[in-house]
Amino acid sequence: MSDPMAAFVNALPLPSLRPTASRATPLRRPFSAPTVHVRPTLPSFRLAPTCVAAPPVAESSSEPSAPLTVRQDVVTVAFVAHIDHGKSSMCDALLKGASCFRDNETVEDRVMDAMDLEKERGITINASAASLLYKDVNVQILDTPGHADFGGEVERVLNMADGVLLLVDSVEGPKPQTRFVLKKAIALGKKIGLIINKMDRPQARPDFVVDATFDLMAELGASDEQMDFKIAYASAINGQSGKEADAIEDNMDAVFDLVLDFPRPAVALDAPLQLQVNNVTYDEFKGRLVSGRINAGRLRKGESVVVCHPEKDTTRGKVAEIFVYDKLGRATVDQAQAGDIVLFSGLTKFNIGDTICKADAVLPLPPIKVEEPTVRMSFMVNVSEFAGQEGKYVTSRNIKDRLDKELERNVGLRLDRDRSSPDSFEVCGRGALHLTILIETMRREGFEMMIGPPTVITKTVDGVTHEPYEQLEVEVPEEYMGAVVDLLSRRKGEMVNMAGANSENMASVVYCIPTRGLLGVKNALLTATRGTAVLNSQLDGYRPFAGEMEAKEQGSLLVYETGKATSYGLEGAQDRGRLIVSPGEKVYRNQICGVHQRAGDLSLNICRLKALTNYRSANKEIKGGMQGLLQLSLDDAIEYIGHDEVAEVTPVSVRLAKRAGKGKKR
Repeated sequence: MSDPMAAFVNALPLPSLRPTASRATPLRRPFSAPTVHVRPTLPSFRLAPTCVAAPPVAESSSEPSAPLTVRQDVVTVAFVAHIDHGKSSMCDALLKGASCFRDNETVEDRVMDAMDLEKERGITINASAASLLYKDVNVQILDTPGHADFGGEVERVLNMADGVLLLVDSVEGPKPQTRFVLKKAIALGKKIGLIINKMDRPQARPDFVVDATFDLMAELGASDEQMDFKIAYASAINGQSGKEADAIEDNMDAVFDLVLDFPRPAVALDAPLQLQVNNVTYDEFKGRLVSGRINAGRLRKGESVVVCHPEKDTTRGKVAEIFVYDKLGRATVDQAQAGDIVLFSGLTKFNIGDTICKADAVLPLPPIKVEEPTVRMSFMVNVSEFAGQEGKYVTSRNIKDRLDKELERNVGLRLDRDRSSPDSFEVCGRGALHLTILIETMRREGFEMMIGPPTVITKTVDGVTHEPYEQLEVEVPEEYMGAVVDLLSRRKGEMVNMAGANSENMASVVYCIPTRGLLGVKNALLTATRGTAVLNSQLDGYRPFAGEMEAKEQGSLLVYETGKATSYGLEGAQDRGRLIVSPGEKVYRNQICGVHQRAGDLSLNICRLKALTNYRSANKEIKGGMQGLLQLSLDDAIEYIGHDEVAEVTPVSVRLAKRAGKGKKR
């Protein structure tokens, strides 16, 4: 006799788990999900929300749904590449190709690099956005940094992009930072387009670059759709592009076609507002501005909104003015909709990663996750004998307020409050360059402080101390390869790969080396290779502690007494090593005035005056003269200082000194 309960259960209709063509209900999604990018030709089915790698936010089954609309009039693309592969130049070429400038307008290079430091160093530090119109499509372009130390900027803006344009040099091929940014784009499921840039170089080898990029994507676990990428060949600096390597034309149509091939955003326009803060900017008249891409709904001028976060309390505010990007500037609008990148004023308490919602629908998105810092430095109050003479902001309160302001927008920066003290702040970053840029920025703003030497951030795993390792690639003329191998081996480096010399007689070697070994290695490598070495590095993870590093081979020359350096004193001291102090410069006791030619420190009296007598010698008119002084930039100064030394940074000077109590006694 059959079981009646089993017969009843078997008679229940089973829900279909696969979408069918006859399904009449429109494509719908919970309005709490972030923007999902799909091609309009795909069949209708429910999409899982795609966002940054973070724990998902629980959604209630009673939440209403909103239909998805594919916006054909807008597309957002991010440019990513290794440093100096031409991202900023490509943005310039696209802006010119879309007639964003007047015919008689003088346009400088790298127009999207707004900071003075970016123009001086020739690198992109902060990610920036612009908008152009091409074939009735609003193309929102995002220019990202190429240096590994500013990888947090790349991680922050990739969430806003519909597609990613990967630029690769036609000669160099994929480099360490290419791997990093490509890995992030693949993990987010972004569609990728490849641009082989600098095709005007005589040694261009596009076939090799395409094969190397394909192998790299396969190694990083790209999907079949991502592996089926389209290619454009270009020379951004000349405004040329083409779909074939041997068919380059004097326009950027091939790159624009690559951009228009990206999927358009599928957004819920009728859902409640949902916008994640991706950047914090400041305007002298408007105050703090929220910057981000609207994930769902519409943003209207004058409406009340809520700032929420999964781990923070909510705050309320009101939208004052809304701006959208118009070419390189901003345009004021009354409202914006999902898919648009906007800036708006009116809110005061918000940070990157917060979600802006309507007051009656508070549903925060998962916060933005970036990789943790690996290097720390101490920012201390200046306590030297010349303290307060050259700077405008010198107190610990000034320094702390400035660091707190930087933490609001610099997602890769951290402040270790447990290790900090009232007069010293432990600032953690992605690398020495990351922190040096911050120091230089503060210096130009009028800050005066002391900086401690960079140290690595270690971790304890199963009771064992682990430290960060980096994959270092060095390109150098073949004749200097022996010196490079010897130097990196003494710094606990392990050789991973070595390639022979190419047509330009440049050989390359790849090392896995502790981050500690890279601190201070740049100047040593440039000295050993006569300034011909090219270094690229990328974080390779954490490994067990490699042991103690050898101490510096050369010590420091110290000032014996406070005073003014004289030519007579410096001429007598230059036989002891290379000097970094010029005649007439004010110095104080235990300040570093040069690099000793031997190990250990040595105090010298460079302030002594020549005795005046009535005795005339035969060689009185013979003068030895001053030899060339060693010019140290801020980067060189930070790289030089040891564990018992500090760098005094002011708006006028950069001095090196021993820590208080560390100098040689009289």
